[in-house]
Amino acid sequence: MELHLVPIVLPVCLVLSGFAIAIESPHYAVVHSESDFEIRLYSEAFWASALAQRSSFQNSTKQGFHRLYQYIHGANLNSARFPVTAPVLTSINPTTANGSICYVKIYLTAKSPPQPNSELNLEIEKWTSHCIAVRKFSGFAKDDNIKKEVEALMNSLNLHFTANTSIPEDKLSYTIAQYNSSRHQAGRLNEVWMNVPGFNAEGCSNYRRNY
Repeated sequence: MELHLVPIVLPVCLVLSGFAIAIESPHYAVVHSESDFEIRLYSEAFWASALAQRSSFQNSTKQGFHRLYQYIHGANLNSARFPVTAPVLTSINPTTANGSICYVKIYLTAKSPPQPNSELNLEIEKWTSHCIAVRKFSGFAKDDNIKKEVEALMNSLNLHFTANTSIPEDKLSYTIAQYNSSRHQAGRLNEVWMNVPGFNAEGCSNYRRNY
């Protein structure tokens, strides 16, 4: 199957002095679509990642994003500034007995991003091309609604794909993608992401998990 990876620029809202502008998102192609979810093949990309101990989804995201914001506004070895992108990812990995570990991430448009200042405790990740199952939902992403959306995506995957290789490799880990500024009240876009490396499409099996 021939896939054409094209730039996706979503009309996410960044509020600056009362004006809203579209900002860039990572490139992908849709390789499978259902009424309540789709599977996307994302191309290679760099992401900046901030480890955040999870207290609540909202607090962990704010804590991580604050450090990432400093990075893209010059707190790096080149003192370089980068455009704001979307989505902001909060990847949740419930691997510890005392709770979950979160990684808050932003997409970097630079082909060779500089290292962050050490005090920020950030990592630069290079993602290989890989497939992600995606479910969209509206409103504000909060602790009391993300679990329901994650379960809905898992149920959809179990319903549509009986082969074990199509189900996420780790059923406990997931990512919440937020596309809007916190000031953006109406028409908000969020997504649940789950990695599906076994999905039968070219490029899906190349992924090495980063969290």
